Amino acid sequence: MKTNVAAVILVLVTFFAISFITNIIGPIFPSLVKDFHISLAVAGFLPFSFFAAYGVMSIPAGMLVDKYSEKPVLLLAFVMSAIGAFSFALVPSFTMAMGSLFLIGTGMAMLQVAINPLLRVSGGEEHFAFYSVLAQLLFGAAATLSPLVYTALVQGMAEQNPTAVYAMLGNLVPDTMPWLSMYWLFAVISVLMLLLISAIKLPKVMLNDEESVGAWSIYKKLFQNKTVILFFIGIAAYVGTEQGVANAISIFLERYHGLDPITVGATTVSNFWLMLTLGCFLGLALLKVIDSKTVLKLFSLGAIVSLTLALFGNASMAVMAFPLVGFFLSVMWSVIFSLALNSLAEHHGSFAGILCTGIVGGGLASPIIGLLADLTGDLRLGMIVVYITLGYIFAIGFWAKPLVANKTIKLFKKSHDTKSQTVG
Repeated sequence: MKTNVAAVILVLVTFFAISFITNIIGPIFPSLVKDFHISLAVAGFLPFSFFAAYGVMSIPAGMLVDKYSEKPVLLLAFVMSAIGAFSFALVPSFTMAMGSLFLIGTGMAMLQVAINPLLRVSGGEEHFAFYSVLAQLLFGAAATLSPLVYTALVQGMAEQNPTAVYAMLGNLVPDTMPWLSMYWLFAVISVLMLLLISAIKLPKVMLNDEESVGAWSIYKKLFQNKTVILFFIGIAAYVGTEQGVANAISIFLERYHGLDPITVGATTVSNFWLMLTLGCFLGLALLKVIDSKTVLKLFSLGAIVSLTLALFGNASMAVMAFPLVGFFLSVMWSVIFSLALNSLAEHHGSFAGILCTGIVGGGLASPIIGLLADLTGDLRLGMIVVYITLGYIFAIGFWAKPLVANKTIKLFKKSHDTKSQTVG
């Protein structure tokens, strides 16, 4: 199959845009708490608004793609993102922030559902694995870059003689809310993506079994399956862990070590996403020689140790250990997802939709962490939530019983086991 270069580039740029927009909540979390005069528990509902959209839209988005094809869904997704970003940038209030983040989250959920099948067809099935890894690298690069852009914008607008771009942004946002400039940037990115999608002719996508969604009756049947429920909770636990840590980093460093959230805090969040991306390389190598359940257990323990060092160590240790948590989280999503799909013999597309709905867990963790922190006056006690979610992920390595195990290389003896197959 001939590669549709323009469509592949579009999908890769879309992955970058999704991550750039999605992962800014952590760095600006301290500013949201301070400028809106809200508690940590209330502030936690901001990421909840964003990730709740995934819970609401993941399955319906798959049905929209089935009915109308990818391009209309991509366009609608960025229209919603643009409306959400412009609304918050023009009316910066807590209520508007929640509505805006829900709209942006809805758009991002629709994009996630639409772009993977499009990447498979645009790049050709024989190159799908390569482009998928490349897309994840771009996703990680954008998550790493987003906090650094935030720091640059805030510092640029604070200069005595700002450049024309910084001066224009300074005129658009209140003096006390320079972080709001990021939402003007998101609005511009969304509009540019709309123009790019409109200009490119996309190939017709025939969904395979793992991509197509089923009727509501199939979802009802799946939700009666204990394995489906357990892995749904597993995905929720992973995203809750990821977002719970990412959103806590900057405010934790400010409260316990007096470190500036705009510079040190944002940089540490950036390093968290960078390490989460780089950890994928080690994870890929380990999965070739070690069973995925063992890898999941080892990385879960690594994350628990790193989190403990971050929460109870000194300032320099915290700055190093928080990114290490990201490193150990790196393989968890893909391992849990593959274990889940390989634990069911059929309805993989519908099951994948249910698993993506579990992303709502990313929103549930932050309000609970904030509530515990407010009640006890100690953010460390609030982070007990993350220990619980990591404990659940660790347990998956024991109770998961996939029908197909990941194929590993036998280093010391020749294997004649014909049952082991590569994860699909």
